[in-house]
Amino acid sequence: MNNQKSLYERLGGASGIEALVDDIVENHMNNPVVKARFLPLKENPDHFNEVRGHLIGFLASGSGGPEEYKGKDMPTAHKGMNISAGEYMSVIDDIMMALQKHNIDEESQKDVLVIAYSLKDQMIGL
Repeated sequence: MNNQKSLYERLGGASGIEALVDDIVENHMNNPVVKARFLPLKENPDHFNEVRGHLIGFLASGSGGPEEYKGKDMPTAHKGMNISAGEYMSVIDDIMMALQKHNIDEESQKDVLVIAYSLKDQMIGL
């Protein structure tokens, strides 16, 4: 198993993750369940770029890349948002759609799903 690529490499490294994050955010902005939370980012480019950078850093760092995540921990970042289980699942669907669009293999999709589910209790209802 030593020759197996890291999840970071399987997601396309820095450029692949950046493209994935852009598609994930676009999916969120078009998703009727969560778009009200994400569309305001379009009106504030500085905040949008900050959030985008945190998402890239989080996914890159969490998948084994050299990037460092410099954002808040998940409970702090989502405190006061009162995210519902339905919203959370909807966001997961958006992530999976982006992975499929980028032809990410099934094993890597499952790995991302496991990571996403592991964060669920750190985001819902805070």
